Amino acid sequence: MTAPLPHAADSLPIVTATDGQPYLSCEAVLVLLRAIATSWRAIATSCRNLADDPDQDLHTAGAAIDIEADTLEFRAIAATRETP
Repeated sequence: MTAPLPHAADSLPIVTATDGQPYLSCEAVLVLLRAIATSWRAIATSCRNLADDPDQDLHTAGAAIDIEADTLEFRAIAATRETP
């Protein structure tokens, strides 16, 4: 059995500001946007591969994106602090 791949969202640095809210630095957001932009080629290839696999569909690709978004959201919630 192969080990699961790490979540891309786990590599984004989240900081908690003095207002208790989680934030990504501008630099982290730029890295994320560049990664998304360069990933479209890979996403297109993946979608073509999924189209050829009778056991997969585009819902699988959508689920992978949802998992990454959920991972980032979970980390943001964990980094939130209540302020007085």
